[in-house]
Amino acid sequence: MPMSFNQAIIEEFRANGGKVGGPFEGGDLLLLTTTGARSGREHTVPLGYVRAEGLLLVVASAAGAPEHPQWYRNLLAHPVVRVELGTEVFEAVAVPAEGARRDRLFEAVVRVAPGYGDYQAHTERALPVVALERAAAEAEPREVANLADKLVEVHTWLRAQLRHVREETEAYFASGAVADGRPPGLGFQVRQHCLAFCEGLTHHHTGEDAAIFPALARSHPELRPTLERLGGQHREVGRIRDRLVALLAGIGVADPQRFRAELVLMSAELEAHLDFEEAELLPVLAGIPFPPRR
Repeated sequence: MPMSFNQAIIEEFRANGGKVGGPFEGGDLLLLTTTGARSGREHTVPLGYVRAEGLLLVVASAAGAPEHPQWYRNLLAHPVVRVELGTEVFEAVAVPAEGARRDRLFEAVVRVAPGYGDYQAHTERALPVVALERAAAEAEPREVANLADKLVEVHTWLRAQLRHVREETEAYFASGAVADGRPPGLGFQVRQHCLAFCEGLTHHHTGEDAAIFPALARSHPELRPTLERLGGQHREVGRIRDRLVALLAGIGVADPQRFRAELVLMSAELEAHLDFEEAELLPVLAGIPFPPRR
């Protein structure tokens, strides 16, 4: 079966450290991998990019087509994406710009790549400008030698992400956006980061419930009451997470006050859960090598 045009570019990109020939030779190109909004499968596309205002930007132009490209619909459902830039590979949170900021960034993009202005002229939809926000690296990366270290690493990420969402939410309220007469909503900045946090939390707790907790129950039967309590906390935190995700399902129409209240509740429940889990499990997990040894 002949290779698709996009797949040929992807393979050439990966084989040559991010360099490709043909119509894209010399251009600024990256590979963006999103998770399918419906299928849940990974999809990779080559995209041109522009750097402006310290941001890594891609435009959902679809060459001026009347509908948004599928990769854009995917990142609205699953904001965590994988970016391949040259030989570098990293995860990012994809955040569409809004309002005057979107217009300013689009003008900056067009100054670098005028073709996007032509695409905009051929469609009635405003072409989305998406910032690929890389997670900030820790000042001092932690060495992970055992499962306790890995648990602390994940918990640190969860705490940081939740703190980030709360700070953005408070900034949204402080800006007066809730009281200025606009329709209720939260904006993409809060929405995308909160969904990224919720996806990370789901992945972590699913892994614990399916693998780590059952293994600990077999090897350390004395921990079973603790593990049952932790499982119950997972379910309670999961209910709050589900309410947050439901509030964010309608883009731009979430009730800010209700979202804020659920976020405060999530912070209290999750912090209590993480503190309890660390106090009870870290001594045992410190004796389990990570990555696992054969």
